Amino acid sequence: MVLHINIDKIRMVVIEEVIEETPSVKTFVFDDMLSSNAKPGQFLMVWIPRAEELPMSVMISKKKNHASITIRKHGFGSTSLFEKKQNDLIGVRGPYGNYFSLSKNVKRPLLVGGGTGLVPLMRLTTLFSKMQEKCTIIMGAQTHKEVLFKGLAEDILSKIRTNIIVTTEDGSYGIKGVVTDALKYILKKEKFDMIYTCGPELMMVGIYNLSVAHSIPIQASLERYMKCGIGICASCCINDKLVCKDGTVFNENQLSEMSEFGKVFRDKSGRPSYY
Repeated sequence: MVLHINIDKIRMVVIEEVIEETPSVKTFVFDDMLSSNAKPGQFLMVWIPRAEELPMSVMISKKKNHASITIRKHGFGSTSLFEKKQNDLIGVRGPYGNYFSLSKNVKRPLLVGGGTGLVPLMRLTTLFSKMQEKCTIIMGAQTHKEVLFKGLAEDILSKIRTNIIVTTEDGSYGIKGVVTDALKYILKKEKFDMIYTCGPELMMVGIYNLSVAHSIPIQASLERYMKCGIGICASCCINDKLVCKDGTVFNENQLSEMSEFGKVFRDKSGRPSYY
């Protein structure tokens, strides 16, 4: 008998493990088969009881049928989740959205992420680890203490040629600066078939502009405020697109038609504001 599960219905899961990634970032591991099978770039709507529901990229887990979410302490909802402990309950629904697409023609991918935007890129690296390719990753953080997933990426990609570049804004580790500084430098030296990126929108605008200048296809996973995650509330709109339904991943042709990309965002009431 095939069991059909409604992904729109909240599934209560138990936090089995809490991983302290940095002083401000934690990863929560839980048992959920649907989440474990999420594609790179897809997201969950995560319910924190008596607090809020948040859209979150699906992080990988080494445990079978398990997945995880990685949260940075910031606002009320994210702090409420950050303070959860082992054996606490949270609700998840999804996974939703489209995902990064792969092609046999992509032999030299470049992944660029900042902060927790690296989460969907880590799931993407698990697919590259099964191909005979060279994979280059640029990781951005504010300080050395906030560098995420470098060791994990090295472990996942240990069987293929890999180049991992870390930038920190204060210069405490790796290259001093932001990811676009490292990107400008490496694009002068190497050729790439595709750029995959996720992180703050202003960061991705800079990456998109460089990709256009160097004629490199790009796929960007956008982050926007979401209330429903299923295309009803329209809180995540960018021009005529809904990030939850049409994205989260958009290619260079779609991005070129988004006049709001990197310029306009919306608050919880839906009012437009400017970066």
